[in-house]
Amino acid sequence: MKSISNLTNEYSILVAKISSWVASCHNSLGCCSHFTKMGFWTLVEGLLLFANALAILNEDRFLGPRRWTLAEFQGGRRNTLKGQIVGLIHACQFLRLPLILFNIITIIVKLVSG
Repeated sequence: MKSISNLTNEYSILVAKISSWVASCHNSLGCCSHFTKMGFWTLVEGLLLFANALAILNEDRFLGPRRWTLAEFQGGRRNTLKGQIVGLIHACQFLRLPLILFNIITIIVKLVSG
């Protein structure tokens, strides 16, 4: 049976190895640098991509067979999670023109800024 001092010594060696591995990972090829550069603009781009994905869903081909139409959620059922998601999908589809303009602005900003 190992004593407490031996276990503590092994634990400190293990922690030192893990911390040196994390430091080498962070300093090598930039494997962790992508996450540190994530900022507000990246969040906006992600939300824009999500809104685009919701805007292209076809009600007749995709949403209708799954009963995710706005007509299914009239009255009190609209407060459910599924009803709120359906409302969000229809809001994104309704606001396609502002979404297209926002996509154009984002493309221009990315072209200018690099």
